[in-house]
Amino acid sequence: MRGDLPKREPVTLARWEQDGLYARIRQAVGGRERSFVLHDGPPYANGAIHIGHAVNKVLKDIVVKSKLLSGFDAPYVPGWDCHGLPIEVAVEKKFGKVGDKLDAAQFRQKCREYAAEQIDQQRRDFKRLGILGHWENPYRTMDFRYEADMLRALAKIVERGHLLRGAKPVHWCFDCGSALAEAEIEYADKTSPAIDVAYLARDPQQLARVFGVDIDAGVEVAVPIWTTTPWTLPASLAVSVGPDIEYVLAEGPVGPRGRRLLVLAAALAERALKRYGVEDVRVLGTSAGAPMEGIVLAHPFYERDVPLLLGDHVSDEDGTGAVHTAPGHGQEDFAVSRKYGLIEKYTAAEMNPVDSRGRYLPGTPDANGHTIAGVHIWKANDVLVDAVRDVGLLLAAHPLSHSYPHCWRHKTPVIFRATPQWFISMEQAGLRRDALAAIKDVGWVPEWGEARITGMVEGRPDWCISRQRTWGVPIALFIHRATGEPHPRSPELMRDVATRVESAGVDAWYDCDATELLGPDAEDYEKVTDILDVWFDSGVTHECVLAQRPQDGLRKPADLYLEGSDQHRGWFQSSLLTGVAMDGVAPFRQVLTHGFTVDAQGKKMSKSIGNTVEPQKVIAQMGADVLRLWIASTDYRNEMSVSDEILKRSGDVYRRLRNTARVLLGNLDGFDPVEHLQPLESMVAIDRWIVHRAYELQQKLEAAYARYDFAEIVQSLANFCSVDLGSLYLDVTKDRLYTMPAGSAGRRSAQTAMYHLAEAFARWIAPVLSFTADEMWHFLPAVTPSGARAENVLLATWYDGLAPLPPDAPLGAERFDALLALRERVSRVLEPMRAAGEIGAALEAEITLNATADDAEWLRGLEDELRFLFISGDVTVGEGTGEIAARRTGKPKCARCWHYRADVGTHAAHPQICGRCVINIEGAGEVRRWF
Repeated sequence: MRGDLPKREPVTLARWEQDGLYARIRQAVGGRERSFVLHDGPPYANGAIHIGHAVNKVLKDIVVKSKLLSGFDAPYVPGWDCHGLPIEVAVEKKFGKVGDKLDAAQFRQKCREYAAEQIDQQRRDFKRLGILGHWENPYRTMDFRYEADMLRALAKIVERGHLLRGAKPVHWCFDCGSALAEAEIEYADKTSPAIDVAYLARDPQQLARVFGVDIDAGVEVAVPIWTTTPWTLPASLAVSVGPDIEYVLAEGPVGPRGRRLLVLAAALAERALKRYGVEDVRVLGTSAGAPMEGIVLAHPFYERDVPLLLGDHVSDEDGTGAVHTAPGHGQEDFAVSRKYGLIEKYTAAEMNPVDSRGRYLPGTPDANGHTIAGVHIWKANDVLVDAVRDVGLLLAAHPLSHSYPHCWRHKTPVIFRATPQWFISMEQAGLRRDALAAIKDVGWVPEWGEARITGMVEGRPDWCISRQRTWGVPIALFIHRATGEPHPRSPELMRDVATRVESAGVDAWYDCDATELLGPDAEDYEKVTDILDVWFDSGVTHECVLAQRPQDGLRKPADLYLEGSDQHRGWFQSSLLTGVAMDGVAPFRQVLTHGFTVDAQGKKMSKSIGNTVEPQKVIAQMGADVLRLWIASTDYRNEMSVSDEILKRSGDVYRRLRNTARVLLGNLDGFDPVEHLQPLESMVAIDRWIVHRAYELQQKLEAAYARYDFAEIVQSLANFCSVDLGSLYLDVTKDRLYTMPAGSAGRRSAQTAMYHLAEAFARWIAPVLSFTADEMWHFLPAVTPSGARAENVLLATWYDGLAPLPPDAPLGAERFDALLALRERVSRVLEPMRAAGEIGAALEAEITLNATADDAEWLRGLEDELRFLFISGDVTVGEGTGEIAARRTGKPKCARCWHYRADVGTHAAHPQICGRCVINIEGAGEVRRWF
């Protein structure tokens, strides 16, 4: 009953592989009219699989297998994401950086070999989970054909006008030495110096008049800013205010040179002044922000004019209501500065004086005598606070713990840094507009996924697709040496490069001479050496896999993408944007999201805490089917709690399901459906009823599988096994199965019902309990009334031998419901008698049903057999108000069937058994109509 799954499952898996099961299924279902394509989002080829991988792959497997059983052609082609920094880092640890021991080509080859090793390891674990797919020919983003198709996809995007180049601020990781995508950012707490800095007006009188105030000579007027990044002050080129925010001109603390007035957002003035040590707020005048546009301030420590700009990004919720604007270190800063023409006025070093390692560039001017050139920005924070303090412009300073962007690989803080990069523009050719429209045409499961990704696309910046690394697909562009513009034939040239890459890999780009492709133009152009963001790699799988493998049953758009909830900002979004950029539509019809795994207390799993659950360990101890059952039974729409205790409970449910299968199969001994299958209309009533219940359940399960409600499936199956079968049907039919002649109509009726149940049950559990369903399938009769059995349950479809009770059935569904309620009432009457020792088993009790006149009429027709339903002694139906009475029987016990019958001992040849047992032994067998 326990199944011994850790030993049995590998044997089944080996048989699947030996038989080429996936190929056989593809051959059998490839001609079906309906197809369903679930597209596999590629896991990263690095490290052993974890419980999150198991959840993701098993959910996908359940979907695919349920679609096969629903009559679809449902292929599954797994894939892997193979480029990117983690693999580079792993290879660097062994061989050093490029140029140490290996040149770039050799380094890429080592990365390729490492990725292949990781894929082999992960593939073994995925297969052990019972995941069925095209494992011998998966897609890998490092395959030459895939790399070539990536370039062809990029060429199409360039052709449609979405490519943009510019020195824009992007997330930059000092440890990666590269720009990062939005999806590579996570947020964690960081303590930063929060400071208020006064920017003095060049013309104090001009700024005061905006507020209707005249001031004396020598009075300073300043606009304070609040920032948690003092290191950005050397790149401060402007201060932004909100055009519609109400500002006040208030008395500030006295400065080194005397009286000082401050411009503050009205909503923040009291809080800000308190930070500056001013308790008595004195407001001299008010104004909206718009009239301050263009007024010039002075940089805190450089001889630089700092204009006041109007920006919609400014709020009066925190700080001072004015934002110091460093376009090289902030996306909103960059946007407002570009609007006012500041970008063109400054050099790249002035706009971004920070190098790729986080140090100020050589030649960066001192800050009021404090050297910052060559100093790392995190160390420079304190230096710059001192520089501002020295000139009397520091109004307040204190440490602040706040949420800050970190690199998801290195867990270290990142910055915004303006560098020349390649972007897919969200606006240039209407990509944002078109993507938002496409989102509405997709079905999102759960529904909140639509709002989540809509908000992300609405607010996201241009997509930086360039990286400054070695292991990846190059952005195969030639740019003009003087203008930096791509060659006018870029899409055509990129496709030429793709042809070479398809034969020789990405080294073909680095090895080719520009003259081969450009001819006389070559001397005016140079190669781009940046590689593509790995989110572009996986984002174009719809083009590089779905569109390229019709022979494997794939097509675009896919019917379903299924990944974790973090992929709204990752793969779902990169796929959406590339799909819309290339084709104008989303590459998927539905998107399903599942939550993350947490421990029993809801805590995120961490090796350092020691609360992780390793799928390999669970499989070794309990079997893959138990793990699969836990995954299916959990509400994947939220966080998924897992622990040893939770898995133990899943093991208990598994044994209940397995025992049901065992009982059904055991009772089919000697039953040949070709010879012994009974017509539904001639079956004993309760057998016909359980087939009806199974029919209703199958309708429910099919609908639940279709809407991906797997928890409902597990709950319904467990309930059916426990209540309909375990507590009722299997209990009631034991008597018939064990006491009637093997070939009698009553026994064959029960076996017929159990045959139908077993046929359906093996299919019901197959998407979830794949190994157990396979095992059960091979114990079912090899030949069925419709011919030889398919070699695997997944080559079948939902069982069509079930049917509802007809409306004119002698004992319809409503009457059965009434009988089951009556059975429950009888049980409640007998329980106190059993507890008091008046009876042992219910068979020792005789029951009197004093039914109402209407009920008595139809119950009398069942009177002779109700004892089999109640598993009791004789039942008498009388008339009354519905009360039930019971008493201990005085009749002797039959040694064979254990029923207490008056005729026990009246048959000389069989002195210990009852009359019906004599008939069942010597005659044709008793006749059962109802139970």
